[in-house]
Amino acid sequence: MENPQDQISCFRDVKEHSEPVSSGQSFDLRPGQILDGRFVIQEPVNHSGMGAIYKALDTWNHNEIVAVKVPHLRYESDPNFFSRFQREEEIGCRLDHPSLLRFVPIEGKKSRPYLVTEYLRGCTLAHLLGALRPLPEKDALRIASLLCEAVQYMHGHGVVHRDLKPGNVMICRDRTIRILDFGLAKSDASRRITITGFTSAMGTPDYMAPEQVTNNRTDERTDIYSLGAILYEMLTGSVPFQNENTWVSMNNRVNGDPVAPRKLNPEVSRQAEEIILHAMQRAPADRYQTAAEFRAELDAPAKVFVSGYCDRLQEPTWSFGIRTTPVLAGTLIGLGFISLQVLGFFLLRHFFSR
Repeated sequence: MENPQDQISCFRDVKEHSEPVSSGQSFDLRPGQILDGRFVIQEPVNHSGMGAIYKALDTWNHNEIVAVKVPHLRYESDPNFFSRFQREEEIGCRLDHPSLLRFVPIEGKKSRPYLVTEYLRGCTLAHLLGALRPLPEKDALRIASLLCEAVQYMHGHGVVHRDLKPGNVMICRDRTIRILDFGLAKSDASRRITITGFTSAMGTPDYMAPEQVTNNRTDERTDIYSLGAILYEMLTGSVPFQNENTWVSMNNRVNGDPVAPRKLNPEVSRQAEEIILHAMQRAPADRYQTAAEFRAELDAPAKVFVSGYCDRLQEPTWSFGIRTTPVLAGTLIGLGFISLQVLGFFLLRHFFSR
């Protein structure tokens, strides 16, 4: 029986891609170093402001090639960051699904914070969309269905991802997919962390659900919105609420609807447009209530009843308030306070210089 991945035409020639590592970047671990007597570091494969990922050999498991994710030393003493790092490992080790990144359990005390996962070869969905957009509709619906299947499994185990985006979806060379990065995931069994202000800890703006922008309760339907936003981009070639100003984009998703997909790509079927707009309803109660419900329509688009969501779309309006846009309101209030301080400084300087 043919696997669903084999039916996705854009998966047939997946090239391995990774961001180049600059020789000028500093790394805490060096090739040949053995971490806790088990993991032999081979080379760095990724570097970010928060940490680095290394290719390594697991000497306790037949020298399997693994990925070792290590935060920079300066973040190890940050309680929020450390808690997020621990939660990612706890959640990752509890989940076991072929479309979710596999974590390697580590027993005993570690010499420093790090986590270990399978080593994947391929490219992210974001990289694929950079080279090919929009995707053929059949491919996009099948990819979304595979993601829904994995998300349905996560939700069944009490986990909400909260940062689903093309950059967190890996397309492997064997045509399988993986959902990555559980650093922002919420789990019934994991500890909570405190987040203040707008940071990447809230999610990625282009794919955030309205309730994330307004700092309201998130649940399984938050992931459904993000999956809808990913499908929107796959089929139109554009992110919903595209705007150079992040704050405007965030406001628009709270106070309006995205442009109808068929206006951006007339080749999108009415059924696919209906599926996207159903998933991206502003109110969680109006979306698909489960990933299984979402997936059922992705797998049988011809049976989808077109209710006319596209005819009821509302253009975004500007709204400012502590309750409706707390992040934006807090930022503008802070900027106003700073401006008053600067103005006061120059007034005092002028007064005493007379």
